[in-house]
Amino acid sequence: MGIPGRHSGGGADGTALVVVDMINTYDHEDADQLLPSVRAVLPVVVDLLTRAREHDVPVIYVNDNFGEWRSHHGELLQTALAGPHAELVEPVRPDDSSLFVVKARHSIFYETPLAYLLTQLGVGHLVLCGQVTEQCVLYSALDAHIRHIDVTVPTDAVAHIHEPLARAALEMMRRNMGARTVEAKEIDFG
Repeated sequence: MGIPGRHSGGGADGTALVVVDMINTYDHEDADQLLPSVRAVLPVVVDLLTRAREHDVPVIYVNDNFGEWRSHHGELLQTALAGPHAELVEPVRPDDSSLFVVKARHSIFYETPLAYLLTQLGVGHLVLCGQVTEQCVLYSALDAHIRHIDVTVPTDAVAHIHEPLARAALEMMRRNMGARTVEAKEIDFG
C-alpha cells in the first residue's frame, strides 16, 4: 500500500514527513543510552528525507527548544551543530524547503501551530521519524490520533532510550491508535 503524496486541494489526504527532535545537542541525562539508537536510525532517517523531498512531500521538523525561549530554529540548529554530536545533526539538517515548528514538551502538537499548518497544507497523514520512540513519538502519535490524523511510524527510523519500552510504545501506537508500523523501505511517497 502506497502513501499518498502532497495534496494541493481542499481535502486532508496529503502526507507529510515529520522529523521529531533530531536537532539535538544530546546534553541531557539519558543521552548515553539514546546515542547508539540514534546512530542506528540516522541513515534510515536520511533516506526518508531524501525520498520525501524527491516527491515534493512536505518535510516538517518539530523540535524541542531546550528551554531557550529567546531562540529561533536557526539558533537551535547552530547550537546543535556546534555541539559534540554534530555528526548526528548535519546529515538531517533542514534544507530551504523544510518547515520548522518549535515545541516545548513531548508532543509535536502540544501548544504548537502544527495542527493549523497541517490544515493549510492539506495533510491528513503523518510519517513520524526521529526520537524518542517511547516518549515524544508515542505522545505525538496519540495526539495525531485524537485529531483524526493518520500516522505511519517507520520502526527503523525512530530512536529509543529503553528498547523494551520502545517496543511496547510501537505496539500501543499500532493497537490503540491505529498507526501503521512498518519498515521505512515500505513507505512509498510517490
